[in-house]
Amino acid sequence: MKERTVKDWHRHCLLPDGTELQEHSIKTDRNIVIGEFCQIDYGLRGNDVFVGESSKIREYIWANGDTRIGNWSEIGGDVIAKEDAYIGEGVKINGKLSVAGALDIGEKVEIRDGFEAKGDIEVRNPMPVFMFIIIYLMTLLHLENEKELDRLLDDLFSEDEEKREIPLMIPARSKLNMKFFAVPSTMKIGRGCRLHGNIRAGSIDVQQNTVIFGSLRAKNRITVVDGVTVHGNVESGSTVFVKKGAHILGDVKAKSIVLHEEAKIDGTIEAPHGLRIERGNQKP
Repeated sequence: MKERTVKDWHRHCLLPDGTELQEHSIKTDRNIVIGEFCQIDYGLRGNDVFVGESSKIREYIWANGDTRIGNWSEIGGDVIAKEDAYIGEGVKINGKLSVAGALDIGEKVEIRDGFEAKGDIEVRNPMPVFMFIIIYLMTLLHLENEKELDRLLDDLFSEDEEKREIPLMIPARSKLNMKFFAVPSTMKIGRGCRLHGNIRAGSIDVQQNTVIFGSLRAKNRITVVDGVTVHGNVESGSTVFVKKGAHILGDVKAKSIVLHEEAKIDGTIEAPHGLRIERGNQKP
């Protein structure tokens, strides 16, 4: 069996409680971690904002804390950091850079509308964002061994993560545009989120009282729970679990479907491997 590497920590996608995906922006009150080689046609607004190497953010970045932008990334609008900023080599900012604190900036950086920094300015190549994020997560999760990251994040995604302030995480090579939010692996959507767009992932788990204005499609299982409303179709190559109190306004298509008697599907149901009706508070 091939040994997993520490890079596996970033195969997950997590949208924390209260995340908003609107017409032009992704908003959260937590930190934001964007992987390498991502293409995101939205602005990012959060606490600390970290963008991996060679990623492209079409709109702006607004960080209520620090921002770190990896080498050779491109930002389509302004970058605003209410604390410090770390801009890697070859970054292109098609707007203005405003930093309330200190600025570390690499070589060959292009800033179309100039910059202002109220703190110290140092020209050097900061630590690669990927390495910084590993250190950041180890500190956040109180880990001494980086090999524990995979195991712990797996537990966080399968159990209760609300006890820890896990950031909004988008994996490497993800694509978000006005039509699709596509990630290559697991996606977990927290409570009370409002998302506009069609979601594509390896598997999808949607928590309570979230509203999705679009469809869900996954290779593996999809779970929607109490208070979730999906204004679109739900399609899985495996099993769809529609728990008590969930409401799907479109069609549901999967190999098999587990439907609670107090859930609602407005469209058609297609399940060649069977439909099972749940009663009470059974768990999948």
